[in-house]
Amino acid sequence: MPKRTVIDDGALQRILTAQHQVISRTQALEIGIPQSTVNTWCKADGKWQKLLPGVYLTATGRIAMEQRQVAALLYAGPQSVITGPVAMRLHRLRCPGGDAIDVLIPWTVRRQSIGFVRVHRTRRMPAFSRTGPIRFASPARAVADAAHGFTKLDEVRAVVAEGVQRQACSIAQIGLELTGGVNRDSLHLRAALAEVRDGIRSVAEARFRQRVRNSDLPQPRYNVFLRAADGTDIGEADAWWADAGVSAEIDSREYHFYRDGWLKTDAKHSRMLKYGILPHHFAPTRIDNDWPAVYGNLRSSIHEGRQRPPLRIVAFEALG
Repeated sequence: MPKRTVIDDGALQRILTAQHQVISRTQALEIGIPQSTVNTWCKADGKWQKLLPGVYLTATGRIAMEQRQVAALLYAGPQSVITGPVAMRLHRLRCPGGDAIDVLIPWTVRRQSIGFVRVHRTRRMPAFSRTGPIRFASPARAVADAAHGFTKLDEVRAVVAEGVQRQACSIAQIGLELTGGVNRDSLHLRAALAEVRDGIRSVAEARFRQRVRNSDLPQPRYNVFLRAADGTDIGEADAWWADAGVSAEIDSREYHFYRDGWLKTDAKHSRMLKYGILPHHFAPTRIDNDWPAVYGNLRSSIHEGRQRPPLRIVAFEALG
C-alpha cells in the first residue's frame, strides 16, 4: 500500500494565521504537504492559488494587499524588506504610484523581479519596522527609494514633503540615505531636498519659489512664523519679505498637515492687517496659470511696503 500522507494540521493553521493565509512551498513541504498535493490544490478548480513561484494563497478569490506583501517577502527570502511607495503607505504616508511591491534583498542573494514584485539588490539593507509578518524599510529609506522611481520632479517633491511634513523622517535622514549610496545619481531627489532645506514644504510652494527666483522680485524667506513685538503670535507665512512687511500664502493644504492647529486663515489674515503686514493669498493654479497678475500684485505691495517705516515683526523658522 502507498504510504499515507500525514499533514500537520496544527502547524498549517499556525502558519496561515500568522501569514494572512499565505504559505511558501518550503513551509508546505516541512509540515507534510507533498508537492503533488500543492499542484492539485493550485489547479483552476482547486482550493489554493499560486501567487509567485513557490508561494501560494490558501484561498480563492480576491487577493488582499497584505497577502501580496507577505507573498513578496516569502518569495524574496527571510532577509528581504519592502521599500518604496508600498513601504511609505505602511508608514501611513501618502505616495503616488501603483501597487507593485519593491523589495530590497542583500547583494549576495539572487532573486529576479516577477509579477507584482520588483526586486532590488543592495549592499545597505535598511533598518525596518514590522507589522505582523510584513517587514518594511525605515521612513527615510522608503522615501528615498520611492523618489528614485519617479521621473517627474513634482512627484519627488511630493514624497519628500510628505515624509518631512508628517515628521516621519528628517531632511538629514533622507540626505544620509542619498549620500550613503542609495540612488546616488537621483538629481530630482537632490533638488527636492535642497528646496526643503530652504523652507519649501509643498509642491505648490516649490513652483512659487521657482517663479520668484526667475523674476526680478527680491528673494523672500520661506516658511517662517511671525510674531509681533508685543509678543502676539501672528501665524505662519509661506513667503516673507521682511523689509517690506509683505507675506504670501499658497492656499494649498495637501502637504500642510501641521497648520490645522492654528486659527483659520481669515483670522490670521486679520492679525496680519492689524500689525501692518500686507498679506497675499494665491491658489496653486494661479501660480501656474496667472503668474503675471501674481507677480504684479507682489511687486506693487513690496514697493508700497518699502516706503513705510520697518515693521516690528520677528520671523522664526517654522517647524516641520
